[in-house]
Amino acid sequence: MSLTQHDQSDQPRKSDQSRKSVPRSRGNAHTAAPVHASAHGDGHKRTRPIPTLESERRLAAQGYDLIVGFDEVGRGSLAGPVMVGAAAIWARDLPTLEVPEGVADSKMLTEHRREAIFHPLRRWCASSAVGQASNTEIDEWGITYALGVAALRALDELERQLGIDGRGSVPDVPDDDAPAHGVRVGGILDGPNDYITAALGTFDAPEVPAPAHIITQVKGDQHCATVAAAAVIAKVTRDHLMVDIAAENPAYEPYGWARNKGYGSQAHRDAIASYGPTPLHRLSWHLA
Repeated sequence: MSLTQHDQSDQPRKSDQSRKSVPRSRGNAHTAAPVHASAHGDGHKRTRPIPTLESERRLAAQGYDLIVGFDEVGRGSLAGPVMVGAAAIWARDLPTLEVPEGVADSKMLTEHRREAIFHPLRRWCASSAVGQASNTEIDEWGITYALGVAALRALDELERQLGIDGRGSVPDVPDDDAPAHGVRVGGILDGPNDYITAALGTFDAPEVPAPAHIITQVKGDQHCATVAAAAVIAKVTRDHLMVDIAAENPAYEPYGWARNKGYGSQAHRDAIASYGPTPLHRLSWHLA
């Protein structure tokens, strides 16, 4: 697999019927987020938050028609791209839309669980995409700006999948559902810093059809369903890419990317010290 911006092979147009086929648990917009209990090896039960649609509903109440959750993966990796996932829902679907069962912050899920919910999550979204910035772009621009460009690449692809044009209109949407003012996009970005708006309109970023109004939410991947969906979609996409790269080129085998996905494990750092960096390493990072 090449270092492409995103994989469109499994990105069909999403219908309301396909989204309703996914088993879900309903979030409560007026109470604290519920939690899942899970058993751990020490015999104690620990809890993890169940994401809800509360933040998405608040944006919809402010007049945003399309709500997009964003989350990043690969920020601290030594090799390969950084990726930002984007997962969108229509505000008009919120009265009946439910949170997919099992969705959570991708870091709290096992690899097996992430794989199991990857395709159902993509079907649940009105549209989803993963944008990336390469290791050379990270070296040239710095990680924060690279994340902003990656996020805008994801948003650009996501909106074009929905048929949103440069005027913010959606040609294929029935007149009864089409916003009279053009599509207003609200975005929820995991973390404290809005690197998406900072990159908007810059030379290297795509000109997205409908720019998003971004709000940030710390631990958004634990509390917001669209952000949690974006996190899982981005994580699985990047993991697959790093595994495929390692399998396709024997020269990369010593670095262990099939296991560490490009992150700085001791075995990975030892390989860099022994064999030097590859063309996919971030040379501006502390590699060894």
